Amino acid sequence: MSDAIDLIQRFCDEFGKGASVDEIVAYFTDDAIYHNIPVEPAVGPEAIKAVFAMFTTGVERIEFRVLNIVGEGDTVLTERVDVFVLPNVTIELPVMGTFEVRDGKIAKWRDYFDLNQYMNQLTGA
Repeated sequence: MSDAIDLIQRFCDEFGKGASVDEIVAYFTDDAIYHNIPVEPAVGPEAIKAVFAMFTTGVERIEFRVLNIVGEGDTVLTERVDVFVLPNVTIELPVMGTFEVRDGKIAKWRDYFDLNQYMNQLTGA
């Protein structure tokens, strides 16, 4: 496994182990960009931390089930199911993620998913 793939696999595993927002943000470069494609990108550690805090509020646990992971150079693609365990519902969201690694840290992370799938599971629609 390449260093970039190993880094991203460890990063994804940390979510399921209850890592803190600070521990997760430590994986990113100082100028990193995190972009959930349906919403605006977050630039820099503080903005990324705010996005993580927003989508983890009320969530008991998050798990990234990595189904497939491949890389070429410093770019890693993940096919995942992101699992959000809330007090009254568990949401399983199919996600395709693209990570760009620089100097052993995540410089860019883009996730592609259907926000309606998340909202429908959240509301029970």
